[in-house]
Amino acid sequence: MKAKRVFLIVLDSFGIGAAPDAADFGDAGANTLASIERSGKLHIPTLTAMGLGNIDGVSVIEKAAAPTACVARLQEKSRGKDTTTGHWEIAGIISERPMPTYPHGFPQEVMTAFEQAVGKGTLCNLPYSGTDVIRDYGQEHLATGKLIIYTSADSVFQIAAHESLVPPEELYEICRTARNLLQGEHGVGRVIARPFEGEPGNFRRTENRRDFSLLPPAPTVLNRLSGEGYDVIGVGKIGDIFSMAGITETHPTHNNREGMKVTSRLVKKDFHGLCFINLVDFDMLYGHRQDAEGYAAAMSEFDAWLSEFVKELHHDDVLMITADHGCDPSDQSTDHTREYVPYLTYGEGIAPENRGTLLGFDTIGDEVYSLLNN
Repeated sequence: MKAKRVFLIVLDSFGIGAAPDAADFGDAGANTLASIERSGKLHIPTLTAMGLGNIDGVSVIEKAAAPTACVARLQEKSRGKDTTTGHWEIAGIISERPMPTYPHGFPQEVMTAFEQAVGKGTLCNLPYSGTDVIRDYGQEHLATGKLIIYTSADSVFQIAAHESLVPPEELYEICRTARNLLQGEHGVGRVIARPFEGEPGNFRRTENRRDFSLLPPAPTVLNRLSGEGYDVIGVGKIGDIFSMAGITETHPTHNNREGMKVTSRLVKKDFHGLCFINLVDFDMLYGHRQDAEGYAAAMSEFDAWLSEFVKELHHDDVLMITADHGCDPSDQSTDHTREYVPYLTYGEGIAPENRGTLLGFDTIGDEVYSLLNN
């Protein structure tokens, strides 16, 4: 079929089972979907009817007798399991080498250059949980004015600061400085602003997070589409992930509910092209925090929204639902997990079928382009 609009929704971290090379990443046996299903809080009749349970390897969700969507599972080609790598592959960039990670913290030359550039000292510089790091360093940060720097198993340089001491806009500018410094050998996938608030003993992160990604190393399907005159609308952190390359309109959001609300508004907009949506709460609030029940509840809320959203689709619209990696909330780690991701394609002109297992998240970008150019 020829589509006028494609809505591509990334359920951030919604993996559906360990990839064949999961053990290489320390993720043997990971299964985000199975973990949240065991919580007893998962209620997803819309995704079930579409055929989520019919995807190869999915055994914890009921199979639909007559699925309404075309389904498959995708195996990542790139050597990574993070947001940037996953989204870039969706858009057509295969990362042959993993982005740099820092299991012992960033080297002194990096920290010295950063401190000199921003005029502030730093604390921590270790892999850390985002909630634990503000608990352990927040009071010292308030007393000294030093920035809390931490990383994870992912390729990230994270900067935490109390909003009363470093307002979000100032923190974003600090992150831009870090992004300009962290190139080449130390070109981490993302510099992340992590504002927090509250008092010692009760610090909490706010919703003013911002991601500052590397500029994609090559043109993506987003560049190709926008270059040919199509609309490319980003919702959530899509604009940040691609450093706005190829994006014609952006709608940053703070949480899933806001992202779904914006998407419901955009489905009523007359445009021709791609609306690319990231819903981050699954990963940020539940996967990393090992909260299977919260993850399941958030997925159930998405499913309820989805049941109404599909009623708004036009005859020449296509909806795609996928993920960028896993983040099993019941494994032994708070980090992302190397998993297959689901790929559901829905629309009046889409024939329901099970396509089995497909190699490469870039399948999605190729098919978006094909649908808009048939």
